[in-house]
Amino acid sequence: MAESSPLYSELLERLKRAQLLESISSVMGWDEQVNLPPGGAPLRAAQCALLADLHHAVAADARTGELLAELEKPGAAATPGEAARLVIRWARRDHDRATKLPAEFVREKAEQGSRGYHAWTQAREKSDFASFAPVLEKNIGLARREAAYLGFEYNPYDCLIDQFDPGMTAAATERLFSELKTGLVPLVRAITAAAARAPVVVLRGFPVERQREFLREVTERIGFDYRHGRIDVSVHPFCSGSGEDIRMTTRFDADNPLDSLFSAIHETGHGLYEQGLPAEHHHTALGQAAGMGTHESQSRLWENQVARGRGFWRFFEPRFRELFPEQLRDVPTEELYRAVNEVAPTLIRTQADEVTYNLHIILRFELEKKLFSGALAVRDLPAAWNAASEELLGLRPACDREGVLQDVHWSGGMFGYFPSYCIGNMLAAQLWYRALELRPGLEEDFARGDFSWLLAWLRENVHAQGKRFDVLGLARHVTGEELSPRFLLRHLAERYGTLYGV
Repeated sequence: MAESSPLYSELLERLKRAQLLESISSVMGWDEQVNLPPGGAPLRAAQCALLADLHHAVAADARTGELLAELEKPGAAATPGEAARLVIRWARRDHDRATKLPAEFVREKAEQGSRGYHAWTQAREKSDFASFAPVLEKNIGLARREAAYLGFEYNPYDCLIDQFDPGMTAAATERLFSELKTGLVPLVRAITAAAARAPVVVLRGFPVERQREFLREVTERIGFDYRHGRIDVSVHPFCSGSGEDIRMTTRFDADNPLDSLFSAIHETGHGLYEQGLPAEHHHTALGQAAGMGTHESQSRLWENQVARGRGFWRFFEPRFRELFPEQLRDVPTEELYRAVNEVAPTLIRTQADEVTYNLHIILRFELEKKLFSGALAVRDLPAAWNAASEELLGLRPACDREGVLQDVHWSGGMFGYFPSYCIGNMLAAQLWYRALELRPGLEEDFARGDFSWLLAWLRENVHAQGKRFDVLGLARHVTGEELSPRFLLRHLAERYGTLYGV
């Protein structure tokens, strides 16, 4: 068996070395957004470039290619089993991609990603897209070059989507989004119209330290292991690291306590996925995430299906009131629940409600397609963004910070990532309804503060699968059906239609 052969063991050691270097890069990225003093930015860019160079050298090493060639030979003495075949297949994909990228390009991209982040934070603070435009131009150029190196010269956006969700294409994404948009737009109009007639209570003056205490209790209760993770503050909430060392962030506002809470729960969903991947296989496809659509399904399921539900708040509301007695004294339970599930179009994606959120993703998907098809120039991006925002959300940004500069992704060249959020929402709803079929009393579990069944089910059916399935295959494997937006539309209609009488 290949699993016990010297060649396979050597391959595993090489994969482990590459994964360790990648984990160091992840911690450095977290530190850059959480702890790095402003004057350290140039040094960090150089550090990122060097580390990327070292990782690339390991990933593209010729000996890895030789090992893979031997292990792939038909009729070889050491016949790999199913698990080893999966490891070898993904190792081949990663090695081939690494060998196609020149080392100089890898260094340049890593350095530019670090510089881009700091340029974005400054531009966002000043709401000055013009100062960020040259950075974005360069990032798009680097993305095009990378796509060309990898054989996607004539369809670069497919390459970018495939990097985050292997196997997905722009066309496949568009088919799903088109079906979703057809059902979503009239639903959004009906629910937002009803919600506008039932304004919710405004939550103000929630001390940050008590917010921090509450979200720590919540995230621990649903299953996050703080022995192998932590949560800090950053401009844009994110999660990085691996199961042994998860770094999450949120952000706090005394006059918007639900933002920090749900941002933290969202990132905890990512963290739970990473902590549920088989730790002994973190360096191979057996212990790595299937893709960002699957990753987002975990974060969005915990954030939305679970944490915005009745059962969750039946359990946590007493503690929330205990921590904030003055702020919630005149807020009845039903008004608090409506505030948790407020539906009101907003310019900011990360603050968007469940109902309108996917319109933000469709907006970004459409703009990214145009940027990479050549139909949209960077200089025209703010105007295009504002027009799309007005069309889809009925809101026009007053400044770039509210529009084109709000998200961190493009500063690091993360094009093709945004569709994963919407794909994740679809998969989350589909997984949720399958879980409810198997355990109809899930909400009662939550009302008792018991989230263990759901976490265990996700661990078995999603986390433990590693990269055995792509996002489309995982939907089929777990739910028995093709990935479809109809489950998300059903969820939105059932929760918000009931809440707002639509």
